[in-house]
Amino acid sequence: MSRSEDRWFEDYLPGTTAVHGPLRVTEDDVVDFGRRFDPQPFHVDAEAAAAGPFGGLIASGWHTCALMMRLLAEEYLSPASSLGSPGIDELRWLAPVRPGDELTLRTTVAEARPSRSRPDRGLVRTGIELVRGDGTVVLTMTAMNLVLRRPGG
Repeated sequence: MSRSEDRWFEDYLPGTTAVHGPLRVTEDDVVDFGRRFDPQPFHVDAEAAAAGPFGGLIASGWHTCALMMRLLAEEYLSPASSLGSPGIDELRWLAPVRPGDELTLRTTVAEARPSRSRPDRGLVRTGIELVRGDGTVVLTMTAMNLVLRRPGG
């Protein structure tokens, strides 16, 4: 795949898989996100989390989504052609993300179809996997993105 800033609808070829990242998760980030958006003990209090169901601090699932989105926005989507998203399907949190984990994003273009009503763009459907350094898949989902076609193309 081409660099994200040079990517247009025509560059998202079905079947193409790429790996993006890595991104390291810090304890400060886990606790800060948890305090702000998901204040459950296993996200915000290391002592309580150690005695809880996960045996230690874990990132909120929504924090995990935000980490995935950062990699998707910085390395997969192009600021020149991305028009946002009409939504996602099949979001699953499969394993906890812990402070110190290093995450990579694996994308697979499932479908790229031109818009019938807006010929300057298309819809790209992408299989998403967020993977820990040990190979464990921690998040899966299907993303849908509206992407501009290459100018003059």
